[in-house]
Amino acid sequence: MAEHPLSRRSFVETSLGLAAAAPFLGAPTPRQEKQKRRELLREPGPMLPPVPAILLTVNGMAGDPDEISVVWTFVINGKPPQIGIAPGHEHVAERLIREHREFVLNVPVVSMVEAFDRVDFASTKVGDKFALTGWTRGRATKVQAPSIEESPIQIECRVFTAVDVPPSRTLFLADVVATSVHDGVCDAEGRLRVEAVPFFGMTAGSGEFYTMGRRVGHIGQGVGRRDIKY
Repeated sequence: MAEHPLSRRSFVETSLGLAAAAPFLGAPTPRQEKQKRRELLREPGPMLPPVPAILLTVNGMAGDPDEISVVWTFVINGKPPQIGIAPGHEHVAERLIREHREFVLNVPVVSMVEAFDRVDFASTKVGDKFALTGWTRGRATKVQAPSIEESPIQIECRVFTAVDVPPSRTLFLADVVATSVHDGVCDAEGRLRVEAVPFFGMTAGSGEFYTMGRRVGHIGQGVGRRDIKY
């Protein structure tokens, strides 16, 4: 894919140049804008809303039920497609991922919120999460792991490295080897049709779930690009 003649770096440099010239062009500078009072919170926290609400599925040990777990999740790369997850040592999923090295990330929708929360707070207390939720057990296409059929987006992952993160988590980095969606979720070019999927995220800092609101822009809009999905 040919790179746009205006790269991200040159766009930033151009923007900085315009900002420096703003006083002479009559545009307000940040210093001229009214400063809002900033409050230092008593307790620091990773307040980065929104955070993906994700259901991880992984094979159980021999004779045990398969596992569904809620985990911290983030994107590492779009190309190559890679993600990271960070389950706690107390999670059943952490031990199972260490063992199997493969799992599926299932994106839930609004109708699954209540069961999602039950799973989150039953991590070490309930064995069969499929029985707990009533969700339909499926199978991944390229990895050895279960999936949740009600999920409109499924991301199949294979771990390539793991890092212990004190005091009590393991960071797994994984390649995305397959992504599948329900009919109508993506357009012909594979771009997500956000309006077609009532998924939700958590607002880290308030612990609440919210659906997507109105679209306010897109990646690359300042340089005239519409081709970036990740």
